[in-house]
Amino acid sequence: MRVNCWEYKKCGRELGGKKVAELGVCPASVEKKVNGINSGRNAGRTCWVVTGTLCESRVQGDFEAKLITCLNCDFYQFVHKEEKKNFVFPDQVLKRFYKSVKK
Repeated sequence: MRVNCWEYKKCGRELGGKKVAELGVCPASVEKKVNGINSGRNAGRTCWVVTGTLCESRVQGDFEAKLITCLNCDFYQFVHKEEKKNFVFPDQVLKRFYKSVKK
């Protein structure tokens, strides 16, 4: 596993994190449907498809509302560069996410 968003951003919203009481647990840190994608734990390296993640000190909305912001995010760019040809793009992550929901 590689660095996940909560580790990279140091937001403190992961389970047991220092800001959970104030901001709540980040859904990316507990979303297991996409575990392992882009070498992350839960949705830790696919946070851009998860509703309710934190960006610029604000809880973000759904995928469509936050997509442009996420595509320009330093963490998204970091993961894309690190994964290179193995990078799983948002549309493919969403397909996997919803495929697992239907099961």
